[in-house]
Amino acid sequence: MTEPLTAQLQSWRQRCETQLQTRLTPRDGATARLHEAMRYSALAGGKRLRPILVYCTGTALAADLGRLDDAATAVELLHVYSLVHDDLPAMDDDDLRRGRPTCHKAFDEGTAVLVGDALQALAFEVLAGHAASALNAAARLQQMQVLAEAIGTEGMAGGQAIDLAAVGQRLTPSALENMHRRKTGALIRASVLLGAIGAGTTAGARYDALSRYGSELGLAFQIQDDVLDVLGETATLGKVAGADAARGKPTYPSVLGLAESQRLARAHCDQAVAALKELGEAASLLAQLADYVVNRSH
Repeated sequence: MTEPLTAQLQSWRQRCETQLQTRLTPRDGATARLHEAMRYSALAGGKRLRPILVYCTGTALAADLGRLDDAATAVELLHVYSLVHDDLPAMDDDDLRRGRPTCHKAFDEGTAVLVGDALQALAFEVLAGHAASALNAAARLQQMQVLAEAIGTEGMAGGQAIDLAAVGQRLTPSALENMHRRKTGALIRASVLLGAIGAGTTAGARYDALSRYGSELGLAFQIQDDVLDVLGETATLGKVAGADAARGKPTYPSVLGLAESQRLARAHCDQAVAALKELGEAASLLAQLADYVVNRSH
C-alpha cells in the first residue's frame, strides 16, 4: 500500500470515527445499558472499509466530504449491526470480535439482539435527514433504497440464510459465489454506490461502472476473508482463526482449494479495477484500494 493511500485511508477512517462518536453519544436512564453496548460494538475500531469506500468513491467524483458523511456513517452502523447478530449463538456463535469479547459475551444475548436492531434503525435515521447535509430528498431516498436492498433477502440477510442452511454441506462454486455476493458483497457494492449518489452520480455509465467495481470488489474481499481464515492468526485477525472450518461452513478454500481461492481473489480484484476505466485517472485511489483488499493480512 502506497504512503498516499495509507494516509488517505487513515484520514477517512478518523472522519468515520468522529461521525460515529457524534451519533452514538452516551445516554442516561432506562436505555443507558443498551447505548453502552451500542458504543462498545460500533467504536471498537476495525478497517472501516465500507465508509472508506463511500468517501473514496465520492472523492473520485469530486464530492465535498460533507455530502458523504451521513452515508458513510449509516453503512458502518449497518455493518456493525450485522457483526453483532452474526456473532450470536444462534448464528456463528463467536466469542471474539476485533480482539475483544463479542457483544453478547460482554453484555448478554438479549442486549446484543437489541443492539443490532437499534443500530439498523439509527442507520436509516441518519440517512433520512440531517440539517448539515447538502443532499436533497431524492438523493437520500435513493441511498436508502440502495442500502435496504443490500441488507434484505436479496443481499446480506439472504446470504446469511444460505450460509446457515449450508453448514456441513458442500456447495457448488456457483452456489458459493451467490452466497458471498449476497452476504458480504452486496453491502460493499452499496457503499460504492452511496458515494456515487452523494456526488450526484445517480445513473448512467459511471454509475454502472462503479456498480460493477463494487460487486467484484465485494466478492474479492470475501474470498480473501476465506483465505485468511485458513492462513491468518487469531491475534492478527481479531477473531478466532479457523472458525469456518471448525463449524463445517463452506468456503472458497474448502470448495476450490487454497491456491485457486487466492487466484480467484486476484482475478475478481482485476475485474473490479477494469471496471474503473470509465472514470479514468480520477479512480486511481479506488484501484489502489482494491489491491489493498486482496493483499491485506486481516
